[in-house]
Amino acid sequence: MDYWFSDMHTGNVKISIRISKQLFSGSSEFQRIDVFDSPEFGKFLTSDGNIIFSEKDEFTYDEMIVHVPMAVHPKVQRVLVLGGGDGGVARELCHYDEIKVIDVVEPDNMFVDVCKQYFPDNAVGLEDDRVHIYYQDGLKYLRKCEDMYDLIINDATEPLGHEAGLFTKEFYGSCYKALHDDGIMVYQHGSPFYDEDEESCRAMHRKAYRVFPVNRVYQAHIPTCPAGYWLFGFASKKYHPLKDFNPDRWDERGIKTWYYTTHLHKGAFMLPKYVEDLLQEEEDMSR
Repeated sequence: MDYWFSDMHTGNVKISIRISKQLFSGSSEFQRIDVFDSPEFGKFLTSDGNIIFSEKDEFTYDEMIVHVPMAVHPKVQRVLVLGGGDGGVARELCHYDEIKVIDVVEPDNMFVDVCKQYFPDNAVGLEDDRVHIYYQDGLKYLRKCEDMYDLIINDATEPLGHEAGLFTKEFYGSCYKALHDDGIMVYQHGSPFYDEDEESCRAMHRKAYRVFPVNRVYQAHIPTCPAGYWLFGFASKKYHPLKDFNPDRWDERGIKTWYYTTHLHKGAFMLPKYVEDLLQEEEDMSR
């Protein structure tokens, strides 16, 4: 008998993955977590029935949310990761010797434990001496921070549920306050393709645009995401992701990647017309 896992992307569209077996199922106070093994994507983790990442395509997300800002900011020493309990973002950050502190704020202890057991290639990022894990609400943590970080990465998965606070107007203002004068914040911006996801993309850009003087959006192809198409937001107090981008400095590091390159960095900011239009509409209304 064939066993399939289906993730509903909309009420009319779903992605189905053939699974070999279910490895874990459990509920924390925040979410239901399931881990499956599949012939095509390897092991993958779901939260409340939605795919969060798979072994086969997680590298795209983690590389793009880390290496894009790191190739722009000239000297990142302190980083805050909101979410990130799987360790993939921390793993990529650990390639940079100049980083002194990586604070990971993840509310769900079970999520971290499950990832350590089933996704050790991600969770290895949490073992570095520079990484400090705080099991608490990300927005509450941010409220106590002022002028502390060079880079903030919002790795929260959903603008709903227990991470909804990381997509509010207060959140963007709190990030601004927590960053140094030349700080950068990057965040997952969702998929704009389906109508029911469009408003959350608009809302995120609208809120960031009203707080940060520099705002750009970039893209990546991630097969298990809705429509296989994902956006990231780049919000900065000072640095522009293209004008202040230093490809030679980044290439000299010799970091091994599977998706990110300095050529791709430039192209990732060249968006489809319909995405440009919706972002421009929000900027025009915010002026």
